[in-house]
Formats: sequence, structure tokens, C-alpha cells
Amino acid sequence: MTRRHALTAAAGVTTAASLGSTGLLATPAAAAPRPPVGNDELKEALRRVKARERRLLTGRPSANRWEMQKDVDAGGDIVTRDVPGTGLKVAVRMGDTETVLIHVIRRFHYEVDTLGLPGEPNPVQGWSAPSAVRDSRLPESNLASGTAVVIRPDFYPPGAEGGFTAGQELTIRDIVADTEGVVRWGGEDRRPYEGLFYVTARPNDARLRRVAAKIRAWDQTPGAGAGAVPDVTEPSRRRRAARYR
Repeated sequence: MTRRHALTAAAGVTTAASLGSTGLLATPAAAAPRPPVGNDELKEALRRVKARERRLLTGRPSANRWEMQKDVDAGGDIVTRDVPGTGLKVAVRMGDTETVLIHVIRRFHYEVDTLGLPGEPNPVQGWSAPSAVRDSRLPESNLASGTAVVIRPDFYPPGAEGGFTAGQELTIRDIVADTEGVVRWGGEDRRPYEGLFYVTARPNDARLRRVAAKIRAWDQTPGAGAGAVPDVTEPSRRRRAARYR
């Protein structure tokens, strides 16, 4: 084998390994140990990646700069997840974004108002199609990138106010404070959208990773995290919540 051929083979293995680490190739086959990749196999893997990108990616960012995706549960980064303890499911961007948004939904369900009551048709909405985005500068465009959720979209329309009591708003602000401002409540925006909660951190923001790790640790600790029902009127918690309005 010539030096050139050896370098080409090594590059192929490295490239295939890097492809396997992306969300678009996050499959059991990509994750499993395998022999060195030949040129034909590498070309086929690249072809599949390009085809999947064309099918899923838009090249358009939502308001928080995460890329909108065209479909859910289709091999991309946006997947349908269970919301533990609620009986609900929601389509969100997997990973750290999923962790913080599901935490918000769980606390809302436990402490603000029970979601998914019998006969309730649409208790929570996650991903929505990019084709439904009217203005990518609006916070609700983050739904199309899997980085936002709407609680009861039929109850709290954009622009409407007064959907929650003062006590419920106090709890909502405490929930946002759990995320250290990584998630924002749309009710605090100049154009309010009281059902909307969206990630403010941009891709690769270390704050998102840190907060998600904190929430995962809570989930493993009895008496911590969603379901613990803290006293949100306690002065220190109210001061904490005020920092993220």
C-alpha cells in the first residue's frame, strides 16, 4: 500500500467515525464497533447523510438560532419523548434541550395546572412544521427547531394576557428560575404568549449543558426536581425568580 493510499484509508475511517457522532447518524449501526470503512462504504454513508439532510434540514434558523427541521421521529435531532409522571408525550430536540423543556412541563403539570385531563385534546405542543412559521424572528418560531413548547395552545393565544392567576404566575417564574434563564416564559415578552416556553441559549451554549446536568442530577435525587413542590413564596426563591424576568 502506498503512503497516499494509507492516508486515504485512515481519513475514511476518521470521517466515518465523525459522521457516526452526529445527530443525523445516531443509529445503532453507527454506534456499534465495526471494521475499517472502505471507500465504497464511506461513499454510501456520505450519500445517506446527504439524502437525510435534504429531507430534514432547512438551512433556516429559528429565533434562537437553532436550525428548523422538516420532520420529527425521522432520524434527525427532533424526537417524540415521554414526559415522566404525566402520561404526556412531546416532540422536542433531543439532549439537553429535551431535559430542560420536559422539566418545565413536569413542574407546570404538578404545580400550576394538571395537563392531559380526560377529554383534553391538546395539552402540550412541541415541534411544529417550518412551513407554519410566519416570521422566524418571533419566539414561537423556536417550535420548528424543537426548542420550544406550548402549554394548551388553544387556551393561551399569542397577544392575550390574564390566563393565569397571580399565584400561578409566581410558580411559573420559579420554574423559569430553575433553568437559570436558559428557558424563557413567553408571558414576559413584550408581545405576550402565555402558553409558550422556549430555549434562549444558542447552540453549543455551555449554560444549557450546565443547567441540563443540574436537572438530571435532581431527577436522581429523592425530594429534588419536578414533583418536590417547593414554597415559591419563600423570599429567597422570589428574589431568584426576579433575576430572570
